[in-house]
Amino acid sequence: MKTLIIVVHPDLEHSAVNKRWIETLNRFPEKYVVHSLYEVYPDEKIDVQAEQKMVEQYDKIVFQFPYYWFNCPPLLKKWLDEVLTHGWAYGSKSGYKLAGKKIALAISLGADEQEYGPSDVFKYSLTELTRPFELTFEYIKADYKPLFAIYGIDYHASAEWIENSVVQYLDFLDAF
Repeated sequence: MKTLIIVVHPDLEHSAVNKRWIETLNRFPEKYVVHSLYEVYPDEKIDVQAEQKMVEQYDKIVFQFPYYWFNCPPLLKKWLDEVLTHGWAYGSKSGYKLAGKKIALAISLGADEQEYGPSDVFKYSLTELTRPFELTFEYIKADYKPLFAIYGIDYHASAEWIENSVVQYLDFLDAF
């Protein structure tokens, strides 16, 4: 079964890591379907029915995005608000269309992992900071899985480091 990778990057052309991940994922069309929201919806007008129909076709869904200002890009929040509708994603017997589907996050971060923690710069772990995603996906009865994160892009983004992140991401997806 293929994995749907919903990419939400507002400036993918200038991305070091996310762009490289997508290039690699696209080499395996038998395993992954890459759906880039900013490419499909440059005007940010989401076709809710098309999105719902698409995600219904997959049992594994990964939301891939850069993490900044302690959150996701705005189009992902809009996607969640508009696509996860009452009667489809939750709230009725005919709802819960994502129930049981495996869902995870794949996040790239500029800061180092050591900066996330109770006695560190950002006070909380990434797992704690992404709890709203976990709660959202649990609320709609999806099978939320632990996130994948690559930290330190601002400090370590050499070609070798980026290629290592690709291997780590593929390993994560294979185990997902």
